[in-house]
Parts: sequence; C-alpha cells; structure tokens
Amino acid sequence: MAHFLERHQLMKLLKKIVLIVVAALIVLVPLAITFTVGWRPFLGPRSRPVTDRKFEATAARLERGKYVVNSVALCFECHSERDRNAPDVPILPGREGSGFNFGMDPDIGNDFITRNITPDKETGIGNWTDDEIARAIREGIDREGNTLFPAMPYDDFRAMSDEDLASVIVYLRSLPPIHNNPGKLRAPFPINRLVMSAPEPITSPVNDSDMSTPQARGAHIVRLAHCAACHTPRDSRGQPMENLAFAGGSTFFVISGAKPVNSLNLTPDPSGIPYYNEAIFIQTIRTGQIGARHLNPVMPWKSLRNMTDDDLKSVWAFISSRKPVKHLVDNTVEPTMCPLCGNKHGLGEKNK
Repeated sequence: MAHFLERHQLMKLLKKIVLIVVAALIVLVPLAITFTVGWRPFLGPRSRPVTDRKFEATAARLERGKYVVNSVALCFECHSERDRNAPDVPILPGREGSGFNFGMDPDIGNDFITRNITPDKETGIGNWTDDEIARAIREGIDREGNTLFPAMPYDDFRAMSDEDLASVIVYLRSLPPIHNNPGKLRAPFPINRLVMSAPEPITSPVNDSDMSTPQARGAHIVRLAHCAACHTPRDSRGQPMENLAFAGGSTFFVISGAKPVNSLNLTPDPSGIPYYNEAIFIQTIRTGQIGARHLNPVMPWKSLRNMTDDDLKSVWAFISSRKPVKHLVDNTVEPTMCPLCGNKHGLGEKNK
C-alpha cells in the first residue's frame, strides 16, 4: 500500500512538472520568437494590395528613369547577362535587363539568380502592372505576393521618391523585350522563411528627400546606390554593423568559381581612404583606378561613372563626412579571419 502511495505521489509530481514546463514553453517560446526572428517567417511577409495606378510616359520621365537605372540604382549591374569568359565578366551588350544566373553563392547556399526585368511578356515583366512593378522595387513583393530576396535592395529603394519610381518604371517599359529565363532564386530553408521579415508596405506618398546641402543630397544618392549595403558588414542576424559603417569587409563573389573579394574601408581613418579628396574620388569613379591600381569589377564603377559631376561631388561630400573607423581590409593578400566584422579578408587578423 505504501509503495502504491509513493508511486501515486510520484506520478502527481511528474504531471505537475510537465504542466509547469508546458506553461513555461507557452510563455517563453512566443517571447523568444518575438525578440529573435519575429513572426513573419510563420505569418508571411507584410504586403499591400496592388492598385490600378498607371504612370504616364513622358520624355522627362524617360530621361530621368534612364539616368536613375543606369547611373544610380545600378539595376543592370545585377539584372543583365554577362560574359563569363571575359576577365572582368562584363555585361553583354544588348542583354541589359535580361537577368542572369551568377552561379553558386555560398552565403545563400544556392545559385544567385536575378530575374528578367525587360518587357518580355513570357520571361520578363511585360505582363506586370505599373503598381506590381512599383511594389517589387520599393517593397520587396513580387507579382505573386512572394518575398523578393533582400539582395534586391528594396530597403534602400524605399527612399526613392514617387516621381523617380514612376520614371524608373517608364524607362523599364521602354526597353527592348528580351526573351530569357535565367531561372529563379530559391533560397533554402530557413533562409527562405527568415527573409519574409524584410518587406514593408508603403502606403503613403514618398516625396523628394532633403537636397538642401551637398551632404544631404549625397546621403540620398548613396542610399539609392546602396553603397552602405556593400561597404558596411553585417552581423550573424544579417543586420548592418553600425560600428563599422562604411568600413568595408563584406565578402562578394563576382561569379561562381571566381575569387571572392571584400569591400574596402571608405572612412577617413588611416586604414581607409584618408588621402582622397574630391578630385581623386571623382577621377577614381570615372576611370576605375586609383594611381596604378585598378578597382575590382565587383565595384560597379562602370555604372557610377555616368553620374553627373554635381551628384558625384555630393556623394563625396557625404562619404568624406563619415566617422573614421579603424578596419584594415586588403584584397591583395591572403584572407584571414577578422574579429571585428567576422569575415575573412586580407589583414583581417590585424584588426583587434
């Protein structure tokens, strides 16, 4: 009888423990999700319904859109077929906007593929409405309501004014249709779920940014050109490391099989570009070289060089005003692990 009572009490204790554990999980798991990955990987991306708005094609919009796409937003740098056999893997003439499979990207764990953004109705965006294109560019949601991989810098394009957005769409619609289906980027689990937190609907007008000073104008251009996305490393959660803003170290693969390259430190620190001035900066962007050293083709200087003098001067005004950050990065020596940014790059071991 005593043995039975002991067993009964033990079972009651175990049930109590189980109930406590379950109750704790009910409380702690939602809290853990809320303060880590968030609920979007489970609920799907934030999105808004598309409207029937249509942008009138004017000569002014066509010209402005051409400038933004080709010289600032760098759309064709990613969305164009390239010559895999040429040393710098250049864009193939006549294939601008056709999309491309860059090959295996270790960070994604799959092929990095950009879609066809020409007006071809079968393989491009010829059947998309103006607002479907607008939603994709600034909000990261495609025609079917899926999340675009954040390599498409829609977080930066959120700053694009409504008028610039209209101009970009008018220009894209003017491109010659190219029939080309490069495939679709398919991020593996759990990345494909985590990226659902990135899109953010835009439900109110986006006006022109502050352009009252060269530095303010430069800040806007730098964002549209997503300079920080390349020159600011990210932490393990994919968030920009603000303590290393514009200090370089991010790793890029120009094309599958090619040697990776790291972005350089753009701050005025001695480990960055303290010897630059406005004239040197503009000459570097225009020519793709500094002294006898050529810029790596992963740096899209061939597009950026087509900016106006005023825009390049504004970009320099912003870049030169950044806080100096000590972060040694050198692509001419063997990469080593950097304790500051967590990436492997030349001189990484010297950063303490």
